[in-house]
Amino acid sequence: MVKLTRRQIVRRGAGLLLALTPVSGAWAKAAPAAQFTATRIWPAHAYTRITVESSRAVKYQHFTLENPGRLVVDVENAHINTVLQGLSGKVQGSDPFIRSIRVGQSTPTTVRLVIDLKQSVNPQVFTLAPVGGFKHRLVIDLYPQGMDADDPMMALLNSHTAANNTPRKPSAPAPSKPQPKASAGTRSGSRKPVVMLDPGHGGEDPGAVSPNGLREKDVVLSVARETKKRLEAFGYTVYMTRDEDVFIPLNVRVAKARARKADLFVSIHADSFTSPTARGTGVYILNTKGATSAAARFLAQTQNNADAIGGVQTSGNLQVDNTILDMTQTATLRDSRKLAQAVLGELGKINKLHKGRVDEANFAVLRAPDVPSILVETAFISNPIEEQLLSSASFRRQCAEAISNGVRQYLGSAVLRR
Repeated sequence: MVKLTRRQIVRRGAGLLLALTPVSGAWAKAAPAAQFTATRIWPAHAYTRITVESSRAVKYQHFTLENPGRLVVDVENAHINTVLQGLSGKVQGSDPFIRSIRVGQSTPTTVRLVIDLKQSVNPQVFTLAPVGGFKHRLVIDLYPQGMDADDPMMALLNSHTAANNTPRKPSAPAPSKPQPKASAGTRSGSRKPVVMLDPGHGGEDPGAVSPNGLREKDVVLSVARETKKRLEAFGYTVYMTRDEDVFIPLNVRVAKARARKADLFVSIHADSFTSPTARGTGVYILNTKGATSAAARFLAQTQNNADAIGGVQTSGNLQVDNTILDMTQTATLRDSRKLAQAVLGELGKINKLHKGRVDEANFAVLRAPDVPSILVETAFISNPIEEQLLSSASFRRQCAEAISNGVRQYLGSAVLRR
């Protein structure tokens, strides 16, 4: 056995101590600072969203100040760059919540965002991991003050601040204008049928984007607005899950339909596929066990990714109860299929059908247990020919006419259960 000298023992002990001691201070190797790569602002009446995209996940702190009202967000281990400096120039004068934004280097390692407010807000600040084409994101949502701090989206369901979702008293028809036949065929007394239209995607989530930059979220909002006009002209009460460029989580869209006691729910989209040759219009209903084809499965996956892309701060308050789903889904699916067949028949008059029948897939947005629900894919935005169709105002109006005619056919023979 080798005998160690006192000096060797001391040296080895010191080396072991250094190996076991966390490196800090000047000895520590600082983690690379986050590089800001993009900034975006999505102003809306419901809420305004700010996103700051970066190369690395960031740590942050935030607090509010009064007189005047401000929200301050400090981003740690970061340095200001031209991308972040450009954020202030993206504030729109019509933004309901933001007056201006100032950005500065608060300390050598901390970037400070100061958001000057037009009104008191309930801020929700969170981060999102990379998904789709996005890197790490810091998300700042500004809701009107008074929204539930744990789940402001739930509070928005009954909020009068949500654009075009305030309940309106049905206007009496003009004496000289006869009531359309469809509005009297509901077999439910004098109550007007309630229709919820759901333009897919919105805000941070553009949906599918064509090679020439046509965005699904813009196309379907246009179609939904046209459909709303036509249905209201026939005496129906019509709501929209969104009527502006704002992101609404999938389960909130479902919850809005249920909160409004909708008699049916129509989600409007524009297809995209890996091959540009895929084309045709389609209508889908829910199949909780899976899709009836590979294409339907692909479509459901892309549409169900909306929450991950749009960015949801998960609270879990709006999930549909599985027990209720099992108890009521059979009747709801039967009515959904009738509605889908009526709409598909009308859409087949204006464009080639992707399939000659109603298709099925497990779409999250169709999971209301007691509201007949369909998802309309107007055309393939990834197909050059149909991209041209979708960019045409006349084709969008034709889609709206076809959807509204199909809805009228269904409601003309349906027994409303609400």
